[in-house]
Amino acid sequence: MSEHSPTAPSGVLRLPAEGPAIRDESAAMDVIGDALGRDAAWVLVPAERFPDEFFTLSTRIAGGIVQKFATYRVGLAVLGDISRHTLASGALRDFVRESNRGGQLWFLADRAEFEARLAARSGALR
Repeated sequence: MSEHSPTAPSGVLRLPAEGPAIRDESAAMDVIGDALGRDAAWVLVPAERFPDEFFTLSTRIAGGIVQKFATYRVGLAVLGDISRHTLASGALRDFVRESNRGGQLWFLADRAEFEARLAARSGALR
């Protein structure tokens, strides 16, 4: 189940920490469908909603899920502490750094960081 928070920026769908894991592209499509149905340009997903395999790039799970979000032009922000994963993988650290430079996928600490980044990005686009 998802939550469209009235206090969240317009066009943002925030998933609660509790709920089914986003394990594959099919689960990602369910979330994307929900986002599109609510006219959300971004989905905020707590990191714990992804299985550990998502953070192991060689499984290609992250790539498949991220590609679905990109195809449907819905931004994905993974919120929470993923340091145990990035400490274990230089490739993941690089992926996170590059993703955070773009405008489609962000790995951020929390909703406040997301809102600040989105506001800064909106200001830069004006």
